[in-house]
Amino acid sequence: MNKPQPHYDESSFRVLKGLEPVRERPGMYTRTDSPAHIIQEVIDNAADEALGGFAKKIHVTQHLDGSITVSDDGRGIPVGVHPQEGVPVVVLAYTRLHAGGKFDKRDGNGAYAFSGGLHGVGVSVTNALSTRIEVEVRREGRIHRIDFSNGGETVGELRTEGECGRQTGTRVRVWPDSRYFDHPRVPIGELERLLRSKAVLLPGVSVRLDIEQASGPALSKLWSYPDGLAGYLRELAGELEPVCPPYAGERYATADDPAFAVGEGAAWAIGWFESVIPSESYVNLIPTVAGGTHESGLRSGVFEAVRSFIEHHALLPRGVKLQQEDVCAKMSFVLSARLLDPQFQGQVKEKLNSREAVKLVSGQIRDPFEIWLNNHVDAGRAIAELSIRQAMARQKSAQKVEKKKTSGVAVLPGKLSDCESEDLAENEIFLVEGDSAGGSAKMARNKETQAILPLRGKVQNAWEVDPDRLLANAEIHDIAVALGVDAHGAVGEADLSGLRYGKVVIMSDADVDGAHIQTLLLTLFFRHFPKLIERGHIHVAQPPLYRIDVPAQGKKRPARRLYALDDGELTAIRDRLVKEGFRPDAIEVGRFKGLGEMNPDQLRETTMDPATRRVLPVRVRSGAMDDTLRMFTLLMGKGEASGRRAWMEEKGDSVEADV
Repeated sequence: MNKPQPHYDESSFRVLKGLEPVRERPGMYTRTDSPAHIIQEVIDNAADEALGGFAKKIHVTQHLDGSITVSDDGRGIPVGVHPQEGVPVVVLAYTRLHAGGKFDKRDGNGAYAFSGGLHGVGVSVTNALSTRIEVEVRREGRIHRIDFSNGGETVGELRTEGECGRQTGTRVRVWPDSRYFDHPRVPIGELERLLRSKAVLLPGVSVRLDIEQASGPALSKLWSYPDGLAGYLRELAGELEPVCPPYAGERYATADDPAFAVGEGAAWAIGWFESVIPSESYVNLIPTVAGGTHESGLRSGVFEAVRSFIEHHALLPRGVKLQQEDVCAKMSFVLSARLLDPQFQGQVKEKLNSREAVKLVSGQIRDPFEIWLNNHVDAGRAIAELSIRQAMARQKSAQKVEKKKTSGVAVLPGKLSDCESEDLAENEIFLVEGDSAGGSAKMARNKETQAILPLRGKVQNAWEVDPDRLLANAEIHDIAVALGVDAHGAVGEADLSGLRYGKVVIMSDADVDGAHIQTLLLTLFFRHFPKLIERGHIHVAQPPLYRIDVPAQGKKRPARRLYALDDGELTAIRDRLVKEGFRPDAIEVGRFKGLGEMNPDQLRETTMDPATRRVLPVRVRSGAMDDTLRMFTLLMGKGEASGRRAWMEEKGDSVEADV
């Protein structure tokens, strides 16, 4: 019996307006475990006023009913009518996803040159996911109030309620909508950590938290750090003593810097401890809990300075080779970077992706730290001795691995360009689509830690191949021998003692053929090497599809080259550049036909350098093993043609194919 076809015409299309996209898919815009991030958006606005030198106090109150009030003594949100939109600016800020005062950042002269709010969502997302918001603005001698309710759908009247003299500032009270969050209240511990970090990063600004109690006065906490980042690092260390006094400093670009805008740079406090303590990093006051390129720059600059000190004082024993991980393994730090135009991973800004941050932070810390080491020789020697001990322990561990390997009889594939390191924690192999891309990858790689295995054409679909016949295929044979692991099942323990690389990275073109090759390789690993996936060894590289050449913008902003993963990123970058003042016809966009078209420098920067690449780990979702098996069988099984056709007919309208 034929099923009735669903109605499909012009009326079937739905256009989401205003803040509807946020309420439809809140997880795309914020964290949904608790309202912590939508409250952080409000706190960040107050902190941005303080960062610009316009506010000295930030006051947060957690009320008994779960609502949060954030107030500051900054300039106050503008309440006048926007010249183009015809509505008050405060209404735009709370009801439009892409409206704000943080886009005009050229030359560092914008009102929020070093703010963290770059995506243009901000407090509008807070409004969309709240039952009610009350805003009070003290500005130009008057007190203005406006209310928003029903997720921003209902906008109250902007009214004036008296005079305030010279007082200025903004007070915002937010009632988060519990329907959108796993837990309705903001975790008090997370709120305290956020406010304490603002006090650390904003010298001269007092940060206060009041927690209302059912009986009795509110509990109050006030944070102040006269010693800045160094004092905060000592607090994080607790009773743990450093091997030498911590080093704190800051450095920012000046007007004669050819590569960076005035004010870009970083402040830091670093110390070495026998037991590692947690490190923290920030970009324009935004906590980057997942790290990013600014942390990579810090480690790079520190490593270069320590290595130079060790070489100058001839401290390195014969046969010991120092690596970055040896110097930074026991290092803890608090880092606060300032970037004119930072690019984050995701709307919640947990990780910095800006490639220029590596060079910026590394360049700012290297020379001052090397000077400090040579002026504090005892401290420098203590750091050097700790680093050298780490290097010797690493090399000793690698020698044990080498003895296990040499007992084998397998001959490595002739087309494998192996790496020098034997440390599973750092070495990796790239399975590269095509000899052309393999040649570029060999030139782009770090020979110390990165191996290259080019693959000719598409590997065999191994879903229904018998394990005894698996190595009859030349490409699969070379992969297995290069990895040093035999095929095994999902049940029981697999022998991974011969594994030669800590990371196996699938690197194929950013097109349909490349996606097919990824699928075939993932099928091979999921079916015949499942423990590699289970233990986190398999990864997929994400090379960009587009190259964007941005012209110079005066002497302070040299020409840049950006990369976009897909059409969505390309559109976002174009929109951002237009807002920065570039003419659309001045922005040149090129499309990569494949990895082989990239020169080695481009391939290294976008796809292979750990500091700037994008690599996705491959895992089976918790509790989804049965569903995953069924899907692989449907898509890769030889006898599933009819099932695949039905599945494609049902799901075909959701595909975003690059054809």
